[in-house]
Amino acid sequence: MNENRVYCLYRVSTNKQVDYDEQNTADIPMQRKACREFADKMGWRIIREEQENGISGFKVSAENRDKIQLIKEHAEKGLFDILLVFMFDRLGRKSDETPFIVEWLTKKGIKVWSVNEGEQRFESHTDRLTNYIRFWQADGESQKTSIRTRTAMEQMVMEGRWRGGTVPYGYIAVKSGQLNKRKHEVSKLTVHEEEAKVVRQIFNLAATFGYGRWKISNILNKQEIKPATGRIGTNLPLAGFCIIGYISEY
Repeated sequence: MNENRVYCLYRVSTNKQVDYDEQNTADIPMQRKACREFADKMGWRIIREEQENGISGFKVSAENRDKIQLIKEHAEKGLFDILLVFMFDRLGRKSDETPFIVEWLTKKGIKVWSVNEGEQRFESHTDRLTNYIRFWQADGESQKTSIRTRTAMEQMVMEGRWRGGTVPYGYIAVKSGQLNKRKHEVSKLTVHEEEAKVVRQIFNLAATFGYGRWKISNILNKQEIKPATGRIGTNLPLAGFCIIGYISEY
């Protein structure tokens, strides 16, 4: 029985994937269910489950991932026999790091299994090459995803569309009536007329008179212009005020 002691590792890159989402094919509950069913079918005994929430397997090194370090520590002590993941890319997506973690574990006597890809063995040179290629492909997919995301964000900025997050001073978020792919209503930015007057004044002071942020802050303070209150995600710092970018509506 001791030969079937299993540790499971679940990982998602964003906190939105922590809970069940019927449109998401790799959230934590789905990974856990699949691993438990697989272990039961194999006759294995799961003795520990660890999960990483909002951890990028591409951007975050293994040395900075507490769960990976814990698994390595317990492997050194011989506390388990099998490491089971939903897919191998849950271990990471760094081509210069993750394949060597897998090989290190096997050298410690730990069998590394994926529900979808089976066991990673190192019985031949081909096994080592397969192991490296798998994470090289995962690394490449992460890079392409990063490029697509960055390009989409840049295009949204150029088109004057709101990317979400903090609502810029001078705007207010208004429901658009449109739904995104997650069936959530999307908001759009509309000019907040009272704040817009302040923003125009700031641009005028900077562009016409060449005032810097500290002098502009002092002028705003003397006029008793306060930060936006009563609506979430807006801020107008009166000390060290700075305008970033040009807002066409103004």
